[in-house]
Amino acid sequence: MKISRRIHQRIRVKNLLLTLMLLAAIGGLAWLSTRYTLETDITANAGNTLSPASVKLLASMPDKLAITVYMKADQPIRSQIAQLVDRYKRHKPDLSLTFIDPDTQPEKTRELNIGPAGAILIEYQGRIEKLTFVDESSLTNALLQLANAHERWITFLTGHGERSVEGQANFDLEQFGKELARRKINAQAINLATLPAIPDNSALLVMTAPTVPLLANEIEIINRYIEQGGNLLVLADPDAVHLGTLEQRLGIHRLPGAIMDGSTQLYGITDPSFVLVAEYAPHAITQGFQTTTIYPAAAALEMDAESDFQAEAILSSAQQSWTETGPVKGNVQFDADGDEKQGPLPIVYALTRTVNEKTQQRIVVVGDGDFLSNAYIGNVGNLDMGLRMVNWLIHDDRFIDIPAKTASDKSLQLTETSVAVIGFGFLLAIPLSLMGTGFLIWRRRKRR
Repeated sequence: MKISRRIHQRIRVKNLLLTLMLLAAIGGLAWLSTRYTLETDITANAGNTLSPASVKLLASMPDKLAITVYMKADQPIRSQIAQLVDRYKRHKPDLSLTFIDPDTQPEKTRELNIGPAGAILIEYQGRIEKLTFVDESSLTNALLQLANAHERWITFLTGHGERSVEGQANFDLEQFGKELARRKINAQAINLATLPAIPDNSALLVMTAPTVPLLANEIEIINRYIEQGGNLLVLADPDAVHLGTLEQRLGIHRLPGAIMDGSTQLYGITDPSFVLVAEYAPHAITQGFQTTTIYPAAAALEMDAESDFQAEAILSSAQQSWTETGPVKGNVQFDADGDEKQGPLPIVYALTRTVNEKTQQRIVVVGDGDFLSNAYIGNVGNLDMGLRMVNWLIHDDRFIDIPAKTASDKSLQLTETSVAVIGFGFLLAIPLSLMGTGFLIWRRRKRR
């Protein structure tokens, strides 16, 4: 069939119009992509998405926010900081990020007391917060400080052989103290033998198991602090014999012995004194928390019916657990005929009551202080759980669910056989196969 010139022109016009419409659609989609974003975070721990608490805080900050990073130009962490700040800029367009090489401004660097590792300065409404470590939790908590214009302090009791927030021993809490400092929660250690009262700027008193008895005057100061509605975190242990007076005041007591957890064998742990908790009772502290926590030596807790506080057991051991009152040696088993109790057994209680008709007093009692010690704080969700407890106790409820996000796939464990196979494949097998293929192609072409 012969196509006339007129029909040919119509086809050309039609094709031109279709092309223009396609280009217009592509241009429109490109323009829309600059105005609106559609993103999906498929990482295991939502590492590329801000938590709802961070988004809510940004919405409550109407003024401009400026972040200045003093860091050398060759530092690869610059790109990581830029990626993190970019998540915040999506929800707050007037946030600005500036990188400055300290070597180019030595006088300004000395004035701001910036060390060799650099620093991140966050400025809002004329106030400045400085960070040396940045992740979502630390950055959002720094923004909280700027928005509220007040510092948060917590006090650790010392002087009786307690776990030290400044100590480097395995049983001490130095790493936890550093994590708190990174999130702008200041920790101070005090000895009540030298002070008449707990500092007024303290939003929380932390007591770990003392190895020697407290003085009568110190007990009086602590009781007065509790009577006045002070918040309290108690990290006990199965052998914490010098916390009896305090526990009696709170209406709580520890069951004899230590908890043994028969379910730990399912996770490859042969020591039954390690207690694993994977399920949590509904509470503000545990909201949205799904990570397993480990308690190396835990005591079971019980509440008295006559307690002045409203108590909630937020962490409990598994059904296969029990309180072992005998020596933890060899193959320990539950003794149903003795004083031992079958699980599940409460490990953590959250206590509340209303003081002065408006203030809610908050207290958390944990049957194990080891889970936040230097030796165990890095295990699975222990750090996150400790941070959640502190945030709830100091009434920063909005930021309890800001996780300390870590990459779940940052390391790859390979056996010697796997390493040998990979090395042989990449260093020998693949190069030899490419050389062989090239040789065969050369021979085939030469024969033609």
